[in-house]
Amino acid sequence: MRGGGISGTLAAVLLAFAGALAVPGTAHAAGYRYWSFWENDGATWAYATQGPAVSRPADGAVNGFRFAVSANSQDAAKPRERPDFASVCGSTPAKPGSKRVAVVVDPGTAADAPDGETPPAPLAECARVDADATSADALAAVAKPLRYNSDALLCGITGYPESGCGEQISPAATPTASRATGALQKPADDEGTPTLGILAGAAAVLALAAAATWQARRRRA
Repeated sequence: MRGGGISGTLAAVLLAFAGALAVPGTAHAAGYRYWSFWENDGATWAYATQGPAVSRPADGAVNGFRFAVSANSQDAAKPRERPDFASVCGSTPAKPGSKRVAVVVDPGTAADAPDGETPPAPLAECARVDADATSADALAAVAKPLRYNSDALLCGITGYPESGCGEQISPAATPTASRATGALQKPADDEGTPTLGILAGAAAVLALAAAATWQARRRRA
């Protein structure tokens, strides 16, 4: 009878320990606030496979830039407007030795804006550039000032945002009300890990389990 009581106590202790370990930590997928680069085939936007400083669009191309918080290219926000080349560059005639590139810039929403900043109005302009110009050259022709960091990452278009460059944030950890005003909060340093209280409780449970096992073996002996 005593052995059954001890076994029941041990089972309860182990169950409590399992429950303590099962408490999930607060984990959120990290995202990055940055300008993404897109290409339009006349119907849909596709995430560019090359950076704007390397891509060399042909005459008649449509390039897009979107500012948003994204975890990776699969969930990146596309430019919200999908104008075709004719609607942007229709009034710009072709010229030998140059090419025309329709450039669409979407600064995104207030929810993705850095704290204290407001997205400017979107723009769609026709850039006439040299025949061998890159997408970055076309962007610079219609959307200055541009801002790059020391690694040549595009950080700002038309002066937006004023600071920051691809910083990591956790939008899922930010209250909806804060996201609505663009006030994205930095997640707590201990997110994604068990709290000290849980760890201490787990250690105590292990100690109790060890004591119960020792007592059971002693009484049987």
